[in-house]
Amino acid sequence: MVAGLSQLTFLANQALLLAALPAQEHIARSPHTRFYDIQAHRGGRGNTIENTLPSFAWGLIDGATTLELDNGITKAIVVVWHDENITEEKCQDTAPAFPDDPDFPYVGNFVANLTFAQLRTLDCGSKRQLNYPMQLTYPGTRISTMEEVFNFVSCADPSHQILWNIESKINPQFPNQTLGVEDFVQRQHEVFAASPYHSSITYQSFDWRTLIAMKELNPRMIVSALIDDETATMPDNTTTPWLAGLRLDMFPGPSLSEQVAQAARHIGADILSPAAVSSEGTGSDPTMAGYVPFTTRSMVDEAHALGLQVKPWTVNRLSIVEQLIQWHVDGIITDYPNVARRLVKQYNLPAAPKYPKQRVLSCLDEHLRRQQESL
Repeated sequence: MVAGLSQLTFLANQALLLAALPAQEHIARSPHTRFYDIQAHRGGRGNTIENTLPSFAWGLIDGATTLELDNGITKAIVVVWHDENITEEKCQDTAPAFPDDPDFPYVGNFVANLTFAQLRTLDCGSKRQLNYPMQLTYPGTRISTMEEVFNFVSCADPSHQILWNIESKINPQFPNQTLGVEDFVQRQHEVFAASPYHSSITYQSFDWRTLIAMKELNPRMIVSALIDDETATMPDNTTTPWLAGLRLDMFPGPSLSEQVAQAARHIGADILSPAAVSSEGTGSDPTMAGYVPFTTRSMVDEAHALGLQVKPWTVNRLSIVEQLIQWHVDGIITDYPNVARRLVKQYNLPAAPKYPKQRVLSCLDEHLRRQQESL
């Protein structure tokens, strides 16, 4: 965990910066300005089984600007997976890593409590998610290490043009389910620094302690502050554990929308990544009664005035994409990058090129074969 004094010092310094810095239109050093930023959420889980080599392959083929993904950490290895535990909805056991393994079956276990050898036995490519009925499955696909994902994408993208948005899956409400902040961030950073993509990575988290820790470790790392209704405030009005000790009512506002942007700037974030839709509403589309956005025009305007980019998640309805584009957000995180990309082009915004399908799928075949040979 980040030391208390260090964290307080960092926040105090950021408070001075917030007061002293002039407003900017956008962060000048971001590499994310060449194309409009369509991010393939978990590789594009609406189209392909999430957070796997196949999903990232199709994210490239579909013309995503950025591959968005999640990191968990086994007992020693940084892996690409969203959930803190292995769920039966996404994975199924095959065989124990060694005879009479007392941890087998592994489905239901926390990633942090498994070795990579144990995790590698899981088939996480055979089950189509019920909420994503058009999702391609790739039976037998294994969970990959972060290094393996970088290596596969380097094969398909030899000039290293694709961008990355990588999340730390750590939950401050349940600290015993993952590694602590310092260990988690240090291990991620070691893998990032060894990659040819090290300067193309955005580091994102709901747990803002990890953003502070990453900035202390590497001040040049672009960090993105994730936030939604559940992490912004607590139902009983206690201080949320997600925002590194901050309360949104510490900030002048005048509304929660502006306070969110001000808090993100306060910790030194470069990007604000809010939920597109509030859980407090009953409608799922701006055209419906009861629709309540979490990302608002005033939040976007305030973030831009403070020099932050804004990239909401997870946007799977074109009416919401269209509204956010009209509010001048800087990117969209979506499960359907191919669909969002079409609308971006309709608005005459610059879209990233699609990667050659034959080359990508050839690299995918090669790297899936390597996975199978490692079993």
